[in-house]
Order: sequence, then C-alpha cells, then structure tokens
Amino acid sequence: MSTATRAAAADPAQAPAMPACAHTPRPYTGPSRDEVLAMRREFLAPAIFAYYREPIMIVEGHMQWLFDEKGRRYLDGFAGIVTVSVGHCHPKVIEAVREQNERIQHTTTIYLHPNIAQFAKKLAATMPKDSGLNVCYFVNSGSEANDLAMMMARVHTGAYDVIALRNAYHGTSPNSLGLTALHTWKYPTPHGFGVHHARLPDRYRGPWTAEDPDAGAKYAEDVQDLIRASTPGRVAAFIAEPIQGVGGAVEMPPGYLQNVYQHVRDAGGLCISDEVQTGFGRTGDNFWGFENHGVTPDIVTMAKGIGNGAPLAAVVTRPDIAQALSQRIHFNTYGGNPVSMAQGMATLDVILEEKIQQRAKDVGGHLIEGLRDLQKRHKLIGDVRGRGLMLGVELVLDREKKTPAPPQTAAVLERCRELGVLIGKGGLHGNVLRIKPPMCITKEDCDFLVKVLDIAITEAERG
Repeated sequence: MSTATRAAAADPAQAPAMPACAHTPRPYTGPSRDEVLAMRREFLAPAIFAYYREPIMIVEGHMQWLFDEKGRRYLDGFAGIVTVSVGHCHPKVIEAVREQNERIQHTTTIYLHPNIAQFAKKLAATMPKDSGLNVCYFVNSGSEANDLAMMMARVHTGAYDVIALRNAYHGTSPNSLGLTALHTWKYPTPHGFGVHHARLPDRYRGPWTAEDPDAGAKYAEDVQDLIRASTPGRVAAFIAEPIQGVGGAVEMPPGYLQNVYQHVRDAGGLCISDEVQTGFGRTGDNFWGFENHGVTPDIVTMAKGIGNGAPLAAVVTRPDIAQALSQRIHFNTYGGNPVSMAQGMATLDVILEEKIQQRAKDVGGHLIEGLRDLQKRHKLIGDVRGRGLMLGVELVLDREKKTPAPPQTAAVLERCRELGVLIGKGGLHGNVLRIKPPMCITKEDCDFLVKVLDIAITEAERG
C-alpha cells in the first residue's frame, strides 16, 4: 500500500472506493427490515443477539459480498462467523445442492447412499498420511461434533475428566458448553462437570510472551499439573483450537501442543483438535491447523467451513477409537444426509481445485502486512496476530498496560459497517477485531478493508 494511499485513507471524511463487483442483486420484495425486527422480537428467543446498534438485514450473497434489502453491498470480512469458506453461493456448490435436491433430500444412515461414503473417503484423504485418521462421523454442528468427541474419548479410555483451555469456545450444547470458558457464553448449570480448564497460553497477555522461546513448554506445565491433581491421575481427553476463534485469534505457542499431547497421552488420554474455524486451509500454511504445530491428534472435529454454510459437521478419528462406539447402536437422523453431503463434497472439491489453501496464505499474508502497517501508526492497536485468513487485531487503551478497549472496539465495528465492511469481535474482554473473510477474497478487497479500518480506528482514537 503506497504512502499516498495510506494518507488518503487516514482522512475520516474520505470514504475509500469499494472494489468492483459484477453481481447485481435481485430486487427484494419481502417484509421490511423494521417488520422483520418486530417479528424477531416477538417470536424468537430474546437470547438471540444481533450485531450493530441498528441491526442490518442481509438478503443475498455472492462470493465475498453481501447485500441488504435495499441492495447496499458489503465486503464480508467475517464469513458468516467463519462459516463461508469458498464464497457465498459459489456456483459449483449451489449446482451440486440443486441437483441432489431434485433426486432425494433425505435418507438416514440406516440405508446406503453413495454421497456419505464418497465424502468420507475424500475427507479422510485430507488428513496427514499414515495418521490413521480415516473414520468419519457426520453430524450437524460444531457443538454436536465436540459433544460426540467427548463421548468417544470417555468411552474409549474409560476415564471421565476432560481438559480444555480458559478463554475457549467449543459450542453451546450442554456438554460442549462445559468445555467453553468464555463468561459471556456460560450459564449457571452443572454442564461443566468433569471438565477442567488450563491456563490459556496467551503470548500477548500471559506471563510468558512471544519473546520467550520456551513459552509453549512452560504453559504446557499447567496441563500436567491438572492431570496430576485428577483422580487417579488419568484423563479422557484434552481439547483445543490451534487458534482460538471466539476467544480472539489466540494462537497456540510453538511447542505447546507437542508438550501437552505428550502429557495427556502419558495419562492415558486422547488429544482432540477443534478445527471448526482453523480447518480446510484457512491458516494457509497447512490444510489443518494442528499441522502447523507438528502434532497429530487422535480426534479431529470440524464444522462451519466444511459445508460453506450448510448445517454440517464431522468427527474424524482412528478405527480403534471409533470401535468403542460400536458397543451400542449409533446413528444420526440428519447427520450425513444426501444434501449436506453433496454440499460438503462440492465445497471440498472447490477448496482443492481452486487452491484455496494457497490463496489463504498469499492473500492472508498481504492482509496481515497491511494490518501490521496500521499497528505502526495507531496506538490503539496492541497486537496483530493469526495465520492465513484467520486474523485478530487487539485494541488497547495503553500498550504498556495492555488495558482492553471494548468501547473503542465496538465503535470501530460500527464505523466499518457504515463504510461497507463487516467484521467480528471477540476475546475475553470483547476487544479483539476478528477478521476471517471468505477465502475467495482478493488482495484488492484486503486493501479496501485496511483503508476502512484506518478510518475507523483514527476516529476511535480521536474519541
């Protein structure tokens, strides 16, 4: 990005030009935004929240673009909460779903259907060679996948205790909510029985920072301490995201997972990698987030990007672990249905054929360079982190004290929306901008996103 471009972008009065888009949205003829909002307030659960002071209504999508009911276009920098991997309404994915819908929409796993077997074979082929990770269970959401992984680990090992991380998010079903340690998602119910939370290996806020080459091993000692304190020193599993998603793009330090996996396996436990947000090439360097750390888990859970927006998730494990569930009847009414399998297969085909992983690496590298350039010029930015197209920008009032800046983060989020960019926020204090767009995004789009952030952060700093 040139000096002239940066200077222009820093002027709050000058909104940057949005990159071109050849797609023209269809005229919207449904109920108005206000009517939808009124119906939502009356007929939907009050716990369902919406972004922005004035919630926006999205009625159409095309690749990296979203459109509201009035036809206004937005750059999707959040991928529907990191769900849309290859782009909204990707034509190949849409065609595969249309064709399957016209044949048959539903069969359960008590009958044979080619889609579920073919997709399982393709999905298993993406796992590291000789890892033994080749048995797939298809379910409907990441919460359900993590529930199943917990049950599988407990049945296989005969132990009960599970270790997760503080600041983690693994779902909102009763069992997966027990793994989750973000207070905004917690409810006062005993769903966390048997779950212990280890210290978050946060190299920005924690005692051992990025400057410490042994930070990973030091943080891993807390997991070992939890195991020693358990009775009788055995655990069923350890679960972690290679990069925390809702938790604010906190990446596990080098050596951390290697040490933790060893501690857990020495105690008879299994290692679970939650790849709901880090999988399918999003981190750029590897197809799966755990591969960035030189480890091989015993169980891999995935959702969101697996189906480019379909209600689809999966658990992949080794045959010896999967065998434990054969003690009882196991099936899923909707998991593995032909339509979701068609969408999952088409999405995986696009990821492989269009070299999405390499795109995430190249475009993500360009984007993080732009974000780090912003960090040099804005004191509000305390940290820029992540890999590929899974990035986080932590906003602080004071770089030395690392005082979180939640109001400023909310203001930046609102201003970005006004200027045509939709991003997310997260982290324990709600002060981390989450930037995780559909992986079809271009470098030109990223330059636009950075210009918008420049304006929004400049205004937030001025108050």
